Amino acid sequence: MSLKHQIIEKFDPNGISTYENLFGLPFDESTADLIIIPVPWEVTVSYSPGTAQGPEAIMNASLQVDLFQDDIKDAWKMGVYMLPIPEEIKEKSDNFRILAANYINWLSQGSPKEDLERFGAVPGLVNKASEEMNAWVYEQAKKYRAQGKLVALLGGDHSTPLGLIKALAEEHDNFGILQIDAHADLRMAYENFEFSHASIAYNALKLPQISKLVQVGIRDYCEAEAIMAKENNRITTFYDKDIKKEGYEGKAWKIICDEIVDQLPQEVYVTIDIDGFDPKLCPNTGTPVAGGFELEQIMYLMKEVVKSGRKLIGFDLVEVAPGAEGDEWDGNVGARVLYRMANLYGASQGRLNLK
Repeated sequence: MSLKHQIIEKFDPNGISTYENLFGLPFDESTADLIIIPVPWEVTVSYSPGTAQGPEAIMNASLQVDLFQDDIKDAWKMGVYMLPIPEEIKEKSDNFRILAANYINWLSQGSPKEDLERFGAVPGLVNKASEEMNAWVYEQAKKYRAQGKLVALLGGDHSTPLGLIKALAEEHDNFGILQIDAHADLRMAYENFEFSHASIAYNALKLPQISKLVQVGIRDYCEAEAIMAKENNRITTFYDKDIKKEGYEGKAWKIICDEIVDQLPQEVYVTIDIDGFDPKLCPNTGTPVAGGFELEQIMYLMKEVVKSGRKLIGFDLVEVAPGAEGDEWDGNVGARVLYRMANLYGASQGRLNLK
């Protein structure tokens, strides 16, 4: 009997876990099939901070998540393990966040020339730090993929998955990205930061392996992003207002989901910005926007993607931010999104069975 099977035999998924790992599971990086890379990074956030605490908030709340999934038998047995939260990444994020915040404030004041010498070099410094973060994520992803592990990422802000996407692009010649988000994130070097949280979709599209970007729930975007989404034949956007209009007029969510899935190629990477959901589910996220989805709407869509026979090659969950001390709501919701996505990812890879 393998070590993993010995661990499974001894663990009671219905009892109180004594393990302090993600979801209270008994696995480690050697016995888990899925490795979660936590990235506590939020250097370029342009509104409210806090997403760097997302991995810790989700970790803490995950211990309250029940492991049973009625449509995926023994889902927990696949094994999910989150790597230790990297303190050096968090420390660098804190330091460069101060620098970036002061720079953004200078921009908002009209970039006074008398302070140009003080702030002129900031974008270059922040871009270098962000590039190093992306490289770290890339190396982590490559390391665990080389071991045959499934890999997902937990942010941090929406700039954090680029390294993972680049690593997967080296394995897959043609794949799509399914983006759940309130924002288009198609800005080029927003606020002069090349790796801005508002530029993740723009940066991902630089990879020729990405044949399609399907955006769902977009409701806060600039004119340049709207033009790009319309004119770039690799982008299909399902705007929140259009989804709502069709629903009000009687179109079933099932049919809308079928239309979304039809736009996707066979292999799909999923990026979920928590602000794609209704803000009541993520009130402390950095840039909440009225509108959005219920949790079960998106989980239904994700199940439909898997049921269609498409293969998930990776995913991320970003922009979860805890509230005041003692407020676990955002982490609670994030933990449930993470667990369900982990199981659907495993099912699409043939490591779990989905009804």
